[in-house]
Amino acid sequence: MNATIAAAGHSSRPDLDKGLGVAGKMGFLAAVVAAIAYVAYSVYSDATAVGVVATAYLPYVLLFVALLIALGFEFVNGFHDTANAVATVIYTNAMPANVAVVWSGFFNFLGVLLSTGAVAFGIVSLLPVELILQVGSDAGFAMVFALLIAAIMWNLATWSLGIPSSSSHTLIGSIIGVGVANALMHGKSGTSGVDWGKATEIGEALLFSPLIGFGLAALLFLAMKLLVRNEALYREPQAGLPPPWWIRGLLIFTCTGVSFAHGSNDGQKGMGLIMLILIGTVPTAYALNRAVPAQYTAEFHSRSLAVSEMLRPHVGQVVAGDPAQARTAVTRYIADKAYSPNTLPALSTLVIDIDKQVMGYGSLAQVPAAAVGNIRNDMYLSAEAIKHLGKEKAAGLSEQEVDTLTTYKKSLDSGTRFIPTWVKVAVAFALGLGTMVGWKRIVVTVGEKIGKTHLTYAQGASAELVAMGTIFSADALGLPVSTTHVLSSGVAGTMAANGSGLQMSTIRNMLMAWVLTLPVSILLAGLLYALFSVIF
Repeated sequence: MNATIAAAGHSSRPDLDKGLGVAGKMGFLAAVVAAIAYVAYSVYSDATAVGVVATAYLPYVLLFVALLIALGFEFVNGFHDTANAVATVIYTNAMPANVAVVWSGFFNFLGVLLSTGAVAFGIVSLLPVELILQVGSDAGFAMVFALLIAAIMWNLATWSLGIPSSSSHTLIGSIIGVGVANALMHGKSGTSGVDWGKATEIGEALLFSPLIGFGLAALLFLAMKLLVRNEALYREPQAGLPPPWWIRGLLIFTCTGVSFAHGSNDGQKGMGLIMLILIGTVPTAYALNRAVPAQYTAEFHSRSLAVSEMLRPHVGQVVAGDPAQARTAVTRYIADKAYSPNTLPALSTLVIDIDKQVMGYGSLAQVPAAAVGNIRNDMYLSAEAIKHLGKEKAAGLSEQEVDTLTTYKKSLDSGTRFIPTWVKVAVAFALGLGTMVGWKRIVVTVGEKIGKTHLTYAQGASAELVAMGTIFSADALGLPVSTTHVLSSGVAGTMAANGSGLQMSTIRNMLMAWVLTLPVSILLAGLLYALFSVIF
């Protein structure tokens, strides 16, 4: 540990060794068992409600294992990432460590429960379209296992070294690795297996969020020094003494906000992957949203007619063929990002066919098991094609026509992009419980090893305020950002602004982890996908 901090004496260091106690540990284990039982019962209940009868047990064993791994990723994410949220309140004596982690875990839990789901499906859209359409196949299971296990492995590796790194960064790298490996295994260019437009958008959010954290936290700290002339805020906290009541309230408020925002943003990544697993294994129950409002069918029909009429002049004399041929053409457009004169006619054919089927059955709830997969895939393909067409200049669509397509896409998304309450509850438990264990390594790094002096009240408040605002903003925009990057860079920014100096060995480790996360997770996931493809 740096000599400056050591010289201050360990008496100023908070007590990090006080655990949950016997009662707390028993409650923790009881919550784990209850969550697993709840997941199993929910899947069984949903499957039974739509008349699914198990004829083979292997798919359900794979489903249960996949769900455990997905929830395991969120559990690791909990103690890996949310340690950042509690480091500042712990090192400023605003809250005891054992109280802070339980507090943070609870608000992570609430953040997941109240999240929108926008981030969940943003992550899923990075996956190769052919794997999403065949998620219940051997390749689909290989995909899910590979990307989740790769992400968990890298998270545990960086955690064991006490290096703050991004779970979001890791998961996105794993998704790209699967996409590249899948393309190469099918004789395509490695660049064709990923939605690089979406990957770039997400990559920019991950790239700029730590820079924003560093810069804004430094500016906020300097503004605080200028406006708030209380010297106690800028000195090392005295051992065991909490900060002034108003700064303590601010620190607890920002810890709460960062924890809630982390749950709301990071928890959704696991939700999206769990929905893929469920769609692939129990499509009858989860491929279509059978709980849409009563007016959905009529609204969907009117929007389908509006799109069909709007596309008519663009179709002209081009023959799109039957729905199977149209499906192939739209899939090729999404996968290759290559617009052709046949793209809009093919989309028109799919729109008409989807509407015909939905109206024929009367509602999504009445779609029989045999037809669920095809309707869901066609709705997903149409929605993804519309998303790309909105930016496609070659299509020659007017702004009004794009608006008509966008309105129709909302109906498609309502029918396919939904998250059952029990999935949110399960992820909330995994993330919340994960927050309560394993946090110490990252907390020590953030609290002691970034700057050369002890974290002050003003520095902790500045870093947390910026982190909370950045993550909430990203969540509203449906973009994943790294809590780890934003908050640890915010702490570094306040240290730099204060002239405290930075411990360059820690900064180098963090930068190295940031640089290596993407290539290592891509390589790990790609290799695991190739291996699991052979095994399955």
